[in-house]
Amino acid sequence: MIISEILKNRAGFEEKLRKMIGRPILLIELDMFALPCGCAGITANTRGLEVDDLEVFEPQMLALVKEMAANLEVKPSVIFARLVPGSSIVASLNWRVLCSRCYPDFARGEGKTPRPDLYLLQFERRK
Repeated sequence: MIISEILKNRAGFEEKLRKMIGRPILLIELDMFALPCGCAGITANTRGLEVDDLEVFEPQMLALVKEMAANLEVKPSVIFARLVPGSSIVASLNWRVLCSRCYPDFARGEGKTPRPDLYLLQFERRK
């Protein structure tokens, strides 16, 4: 993966979000990560995105997120938004390939908000 691909995907995702939502949305940083536990994925730090946007545009937003994941060769087992605690502000969108140690933390929760700071867009349960 080269930096130019990450930059291109960041700009394209931001533009598509703005068109979909109809107001300025900033994708201020796009990171690919690998954690010591074994999880890996993508984090997109956002400004201007709200939980209401996720609820209204969830199917369209999920399609955009999956498109970027495919472009960057990430096959996420969970896609979620991290919320600013006590508010409706979306701090980041996250695509994560869960390790065996972290999977149970997500599998225990139920519904769209298993924790006050998370909004699940997709979670693939293991068999």
